[in-house]
Parts: sequence; structure tokens; C-alpha cells
Amino acid sequence: MHYPRRVSKIKRARQIGFRARMRTAKGRRLINRKRRRGRKRISVV
Repeated sequence: MHYPRRVSKIKRARQIGFRARMRTAKGRRLINRKRRRGRKRISVV
């Protein structure tokens, strides 16, 4: 069975992976924003 829109892992990584993000200023900003937020944690509400 072939699934629709099956993107290879390599293509995906090259488009939106860490190194692809680090290549652009906006991508680096996004990574820093994620780092500031830290790992997913359960909010106490």
C-alpha cells in the first residue's frame, strides 16, 4: 500500500531539520525561542 504524500526522511530533514534551520537567521531565532521554552512540560493550571 502506498500512502499519499510520502516524503522521504532525508528530504524532510533537509527542508526543516536542525541544519536547515541554522542556515537562516529566522531559523536560528526559532531554535533559540524553542530552547528558551525548554522541553515540553505539563503546565500547572
